[in-house]
Amino acid sequence: MDIHIHKNTPSAAERENRARMLIACPDGPGIVAAVSRFLHEHGANIVQSDQYTMDPAGGMFFMRIEFDLPELAHKLPELETSFREVAERFSMEWNINNTSRKKRLAIFVSKEDHCLVELLWQWQAGDLDADIAMVVSNHTDMQEYVESFGIPFHHIPVTADTKPEAEQRQLDVIGEDIDVIILARYMQIISPQFIQHYRNRIINIHHSFLPAFVGGKPYAQAYNRGVKIIGATAHYVTEELDGGPIIEQDVQRVSHRDEVTELKRIGRTIERVVLARAVKWHIEDRILVHHNKTVVF
Repeated sequence: MDIHIHKNTPSAAERENRARMLIACPDGPGIVAAVSRFLHEHGANIVQSDQYTMDPAGGMFFMRIEFDLPELAHKLPELETSFREVAERFSMEWNINNTSRKKRLAIFVSKEDHCLVELLWQWQAGDLDADIAMVVSNHTDMQEYVESFGIPFHHIPVTADTKPEAEQRQLDVIGEDIDVIILARYMQIISPQFIQHYRNRIINIHHSFLPAFVGGKPYAQAYNRGVKIIGATAHYVTEELDGGPIIEQDVQRVSHRDEVTELKRIGRTIERVVLARAVKWHIEDRILVHHNKTVVF
């Protein structure tokens, strides 16, 4: 069952005192009442609430709440400490994020620019409410374009022999304050050691409607099979290649008249839209990961 309650969209001033709470726990009676009562007793006003249960009898329960609390920055540490009693009672995995703190993004890219360009456009227009801290690339093709936005660009070449050293350089450049890494058509496999640092915080765009046409030249494979639908998939990166929890997908119908070049053109449009949606949902704390699936509010 899905439930969605939404009151309003916050103004810039309201954002200073707005927070988001994400909760995942075994389902059972009293969860919503306990959370609502807790927030009420601490002076908070719920402005948006979404919840989903996999199975009321023994399944998992997921919840996303936005609330306003006067003097949030001052009161948030105490609120988090006090909520632990509620969380322990229901065996919750949970976090609270202040919406006034923008998430910091690191974008990885190789030579293809369409996904990177879409993210930069949306960021410049104010539609992507985050800070793009840097762009990291194994090529220099996009350096001038990225730097024209005032965004730092780091060129870190990668070869089969230098991959471990290159990944360590990437980790050094990223530092400790990056919230999410976006693989905007970054054509390198991420090692398990790197993934461990950013579990469920690396978003990739895959150039097919998974699981079809994995590997190289997906649009040529699609053309040779005479497909009637092509698509793209945004997912979190795991040790299984292109097998992580799926965040968003989209498709478009094609026909026998579409050559490989036209399939690529259509595919690029789908890729950039799907990746941008996934990134937006992540930075707005709309995604909860459960095993290899996601709940997206």
